[in-house]
Amino acid sequence: MDRKQIFDKLKEILSFSFSDSSEILDKCSESSNLITDLGLNSVGMLFMVISIEEAFSVSFENVNFSSFVTVKDVIDYIEKNRREE
Repeated sequence: MDRKQIFDKLKEILSFSFSDSSEILDKCSESSNLITDLGLNSVGMLFMVISIEEAFSVSFENVNFSSFVTVKDVIDYIEKNRREE
């Protein structure tokens, strides 16, 4: 899975966190801030983490979620920690 595929899947996961997902996700890029640009709250972050663990075979054990500021940070983490199936 390449970076674009990860980004597209991540956008799909994020779409479940927003009531008007199309408008927000149309503006989504790797530089988008998870909180200020996408409006992700703590519940949305938890949902995102659980969904990412399932979709990408990634574990978030002992991870400080405040280190994830942008979409790029999340993609970088997935690329670095993804287990191939």
